[in-house]
Amino acid sequence: MTKFEIPTIKTFASWDYVVFAALFLVSAGIGVFFAIKERKKTSSADFLVGGKQMTCGPVALSLTASFMSAVTVLGAPAEVYRFGASFGIFFISYAFVVIFSAELFVPVFYRSGITSTYEYLELRFNRVVRYAATIMYIVQTILYTGVVVYAPALALNQVTGFDLWGSVVATGIVCTFYCTLGGLKAVVWTDAFQMVVMVVGFLTVLIEGTIQNGGPSKIWETATNGSRVDIANFDVDPLKRHTFWTIAVGGTFTWLGIYGVNQSTVQRCISCKSEKHAKLALYLNLLGLWIILVCSVFTGLIMYAHFVSCDPWTAGFITAPDQMMPYFVMNIFSKMPGLPGLFVACAFSGTLSTVAASINALATVTFEDFVKNIFKNISDRKSTWISKGLCVLFGILCTVMAVVASFMGGVVQAALSIHGMCGGPMLGLFTLGIVFPWSNWKGALGGLLIGIIMSFWVGIGGFVFPPPVTKTFPLELRTDGCILANMTINGTETLVTTLATALDPTQAPARSVLADNWYSLSYLYYSAVGCLSCIISGLLISFVTGREHGKNIRPLLIRPICNIFCFWSDKYKTKCWCGVPHDREEEDFDPKDNPDNDVKMAPVAEKSSQNGYDNNSCRKLPPGYNEAEKSYTNTNEEKISYM
Repeated sequence: MTKFEIPTIKTFASWDYVVFAALFLVSAGIGVFFAIKERKKTSSADFLVGGKQMTCGPVALSLTASFMSAVTVLGAPAEVYRFGASFGIFFISYAFVVIFSAELFVPVFYRSGITSTYEYLELRFNRVVRYAATIMYIVQTILYTGVVVYAPALALNQVTGFDLWGSVVATGIVCTFYCTLGGLKAVVWTDAFQMVVMVVGFLTVLIEGTIQNGGPSKIWETATNGSRVDIANFDVDPLKRHTFWTIAVGGTFTWLGIYGVNQSTVQRCISCKSEKHAKLALYLNLLGLWIILVCSVFTGLIMYAHFVSCDPWTAGFITAPDQMMPYFVMNIFSKMPGLPGLFVACAFSGTLSTVAASINALATVTFEDFVKNIFKNISDRKSTWISKGLCVLFGILCTVMAVVASFMGGVVQAALSIHGMCGGPMLGLFTLGIVFPWSNWKGALGGLLIGIIMSFWVGIGGFVFPPPVTKTFPLELRTDGCILANMTINGTETLVTTLATALDPTQAPARSVLADNWYSLSYLYYSAVGCLSCIISGLLISFVTGREHGKNIRPLLIRPICNIFCFWSDKYKTKCWCGVPHDREEEDFDPKDNPDNDVKMAPVAEKSSQNGYDNNSCRKLPPGYNEAEKSYTNTNEEKISYM
């Protein structure tokens, strides 16, 4: 057998099933443990946000595991294998995303004392804006979760023989089980365990793959010769799929929509016992993101070195690029029972953590934004049972939605496209509220709708009219070192001719100007399109309809980013706040002093101090505020500054 011949890939052995089953049993066991441990805590706050007593360590691991899902474990190495290591530029994007999330968005959410991220929108604008954003989030999360569940199950099914629908159903059942029993604490601690499994699985593949392919220097040499490490592409053309700018700029917008304002992330941050822990969790999570990214990039380079003369996808051994990673694993571990099972556990750890976080977040926003507003004065016991019922409902919906994902193409592009199309307008909406004090509810609602229209227009257009292959075609993939599966020599010639035709613009079918430009925009810019459209149109509508007066806005709800550039002058600091009374104590702020603000505050007028609201001013009370004594005690001994 020569180096480039492809051995017969075996299916799972008994030890592989044992290792894989152990992951599901431990995950379910954590749910049972917290169900027993927390059985005396019956409030919805304990169930949905862990009683706000979580520490930064497990929350950081949970955040990394949830968003570095099987989409990353399977899709990112395949991206590097086909398009090169430019995927590693996300290293920069992740840094910007975490800094903006920790310093701009999370402090506002944490200090506001909210449970649902979209509760902020009612406090800042009104209930209509809140409901519109909540519905958008629910649609986004269910669609994304469908990709997360279906794509890895399909790839593993076609390569390892692992049952497709069996794995889909098992994933849904296990996630729903421990979410329903243990709530957020079960989700966070299970994610922490699954993060460890993901890293161990990656390291195992990296070590064995490096050994089998001649060591790091040989792998780097092969990748360099194959142009896989040429990442310094500074082409500003927004139609190019991956360049420095599309990843650094477009990737920042895309992931900021995921991290900065996404309920799944914010919910875990506000579950921390202090704002300091919440910020620290995000920064520790950044290290986790970098570790997983580095593992993904180097795994892709090792995979390229292994198949340098015999690409399984082009040769027909596999039917989709997303199957590259499991095919590679089954190849190098063909004589090591149990290790393929470890990798499958690694991939499904990402799936379980993401699905569980999504189910928990969906249950939270539905309960906080709809159930509590429809049914007043629900007892703690009933609210807990309703929350658990919502976990079951969304667990079923997310599992069923996996069918839709079969039509969405590559897992990485599909997942980030969904986040871009839905998350971009949401990012713009929250940015309007937090950064621009003069934006009003009409501008917010109008901006959100226009942002959705623009991002879905370009996103759906790009799906229906895929960009020219000259913009997206992968780097050279060779098959001269293997015998093509199910192909004769004529078939090979046909393949080469087809690829040449695809790359020859004179032979390609005619396309409209719209398809060649607007619909060919890199998928990483979908979020930027939605976000900027929302902000620009929202500000214009606000000025046309009468901008909001700063004196009507609570300082807790605003964090003008331009304020950091005015640190040398109190005068310019005040101007940056645009009239918001930031120098007043929060408990002194009473919207009744500003009659122009009654429309915005009316939706929360019926809330009571028992639910954390001031009966007189209809404002949300910060944690630790005693309404009866009109005093504020910070239980975490942290001084809150609005500057």
